[in-house]
Amino acid sequence: MGSVRATDDPVLPWVVEDSAGVPVGPVSAFLRDLLACGSSPASCRSYGYDLLRWFRFLAAVDVGWRRAQRSEVRDFVLWLRTCHNPARDRRRPDAPVPGSVNPRTGKAYLRAGYAPTTINHAVSVLAEFYDFHVREGTGPVISPVPPRQHRGGRVFAHHNPMEPYAEGRRGPYRQKQPDLQPRAVPDDVLDDLFAAVDCNRDRALFSMFLSSGARAAELLSMTVADAHPGNGQIFVRGKGMGGAKQTCPASPEAFAWLSLYLGELAQDGHRPEPHEALWWTRRRPFRPLTYTALRAVLRRINDQIGANVTVHDLRHTLCLRLIGDPNISLVDAQQVMRHRQITTTGRYLRPRIDEVIARVHEHYTRPAPTPEPTSGWQYDPADLADVFGGQ
Repeated sequence: MGSVRATDDPVLPWVVEDSAGVPVGPVSAFLRDLLACGSSPASCRSYGYDLLRWFRFLAAVDVGWRRAQRSEVRDFVLWLRTCHNPARDRRRPDAPVPGSVNPRTGKAYLRAGYAPTTINHAVSVLAEFYDFHVREGTGPVISPVPPRQHRGGRVFAHHNPMEPYAEGRRGPYRQKQPDLQPRAVPDDVLDDLFAAVDCNRDRALFSMFLSSGARAAELLSMTVADAHPGNGQIFVRGKGMGGAKQTCPASPEAFAWLSLYLGELAQDGHRPEPHEALWWTRRRPFRPLTYTALRAVLRRINDQIGANVTVHDLRHTLCLRLIGDPNISLVDAQQVMRHRQITTTGRYLRPRIDEVIARVHEHYTRPAPTPEPTSGWQYDPADLADVFGGQ
């Protein structure tokens, strides 16, 4: 099987090609329908990679996609649970062991295989893919992917956002997902991270991430006109907002680094127009900064300081700082983080594990209170005379 390739067609920005370089027709039809339903090109790319893995698996077992049964879906899930993730192949001999915990951040490194969330996403994509072709009459009569099960066989469309979702039974082949607690980057690690940055562009970038809470794709897609230093805010294309731009706060320090970065960019002879990208590569020919290049920058810094910080960790750090400020309400934090549900922001109300560990260590090292000496019982002589008689 081939690969996922970007195109210049706005109707279908990503296609899945076979080994001969020909787009796979059933996948292209599904992705085109996915975009028509309002999904973003990023979702189209993600779905394309999941379907690419599925078609590669079918080619290996010599089964056509229309003849796939539930047993093929089961074997596909078992293969994902045991195989090696090729995205983890770019490793050095001195790289940390997958799944081990970094002593500085307290966060585990990625495992060598596919995570449970990745497997569940792949199963969900297959379910949507076959449901589409069942409706269109271009695939099998019955989808080989078992449906997701709900408690009591009913799906409740109206849910109180202040109440947690009821834990229903997992559907077949859906994996157990760990309830990971949001972790803030320790202050000493943040200090080392900014000390290791060697250019104003990266200082402005990481300051923007830490003060705005924007996601990586949102910040990298900014234009020059999206930065408003006078108002202390930036505009980003929010996740799941259909391309609409949302307002995010940013610190004065971030705008100061941004000014220095744009000044250096102008000295190098590159003055981007207001409608052009804000973040550019440092070497000629100048190109808009991509997520892959940003990850490479952060990977070099992590190797230097011995940490495993990601861009999304900075978003968690900001939210935990906002939650810990008594002058900022939970609703304010929700607006800054742009969470759709208040329950998502409420996950940050749980005590941080590093703070819990510090309090427990303080409990262990606190000296035990010295008991006060007792002076013994004292009785009234008149009471003793009544009991034992006077002598």
